Amino acid sequence: MRKSVCVLMAGRPAAGIYICSKCGYELFSSRAKYQHSSPWPAFTETVHADSVAKYEERPGALKVSCGKCGNGLGHEFLNDGLKRGQSRF
Repeated sequence: MRKSVCVLMAGRPAAGIYICSKCGYELFSSRAKYQHSSPWPAFTETVHADSVAKYEERPGALKVSCGKCGNGLGHEFLNDGLKRGQSRF
């Protein structure tokens, strides 16, 4: 069985809350979204402390999934956010 993946539109200027495409759980706020050089949308923080689950995939990068249903979301890149020491989702 193939696992579904949450898809967030990089250029989409939608305001509000980005949710998991599988279960609808709140993940990121548009207030935490920013423009990054990667083609993927970038966020500085999650909506809730338990919005995502993470495990280390390699040094400096954590694999991220929905905190409620386990749907794959991508990565959190450590120390690659807008401010020094901040992560980028």
